[in-house]
Amino acid sequence: MGEIYRNPLATPDDLAGFRMEGDGAVSFPQGRMRLESRRAAAEGQAANLVLWCPEEFPDGVRIEWEFWPVREPGLAIMFFHARGRNGEDLFDPGLSVRDGPYEQYHHGDIDAYHVSYFRRMWASERALHTCNLRKSHGFHLVAQGPDPLPGVLDADGPYAVRLEVKGGAVSFAINDLVSFRWRDDGSIGGSALAGGKIGFRQMAPLIGEYANLRVSRH
Repeated sequence: MGEIYRNPLATPDDLAGFRMEGDGAVSFPQGRMRLESRRAAAEGQAANLVLWCPEEFPDGVRIEWEFWPVREPGLAIMFFHARGRNGEDLFDPGLSVRDGPYEQYHHGDIDAYHVSYFRRMWASERALHTCNLRKSHGFHLVAQGPDPLPGVLDADGPYAVRLEVKGGAVSFAINDLVSFRWRDDGSIGGSALAGGKIGFRQMAPLIGEYANLRVSRH
C-alpha cells in the first residue's frame, strides 16, 4: 500500500490551495488544524462550512486523519469522491456557488459520498451515537453503524479515523473499531462514485481539530 498524500495540518502553510466554503475560521492553537464557524448556530445552515482539500484522488484509497472534538453540540462530516455531476472538477467555475448550506451538497450539482461522525447536534443524536454514510446527489442514507467517540467532556484524543473505498466498497473505522461496511452496487442513486476530492464539513457550533491527513492506495 503506497502513500500518495500526506499533510500534517499543523500550520497555515499546510492549507495552501485548500478552499473554504461558508464563513469558517481556521487556527492552529495546538499545532493542529482547528475549524469553527464565524457565525452563530442560530443562523442555521448559513453557519455551516466545508473545507476542501485541493488534491484529486483516485478510486482505491485509504483516507486517514486524527480528530479531536473541542466544543459541542454540532456535527462533523467527511466528503469523499466529490465532483460535478457530469464529471467536472469540484472547483470547476461552471458549477453553482457553494457556501455552506447542506442542500447545496446533497441536492446541488455535485455527486459525493459523505460520512457523518461525531453527530451531536440534536438530543436524539446525543442519545444514540451513530456514524451515517450518505450518497448524493439525493441524500440517500446507505449505511449506519456505532460511533465510539465520547462527548467533549470525556474526550481524550487523538482519535484515529480511517475511511477505505475501492470499487464501490466503503468501510469506516474509529480507533480500529469498524463502524460499518457497505458496497455500492449501483441500485441507489446511480453508479458507484469514483475519483474526486475530499472535504471536512462541520455543523455549527462544533469546534473540531484535525491532524495528520494521509491518503494511500488501498
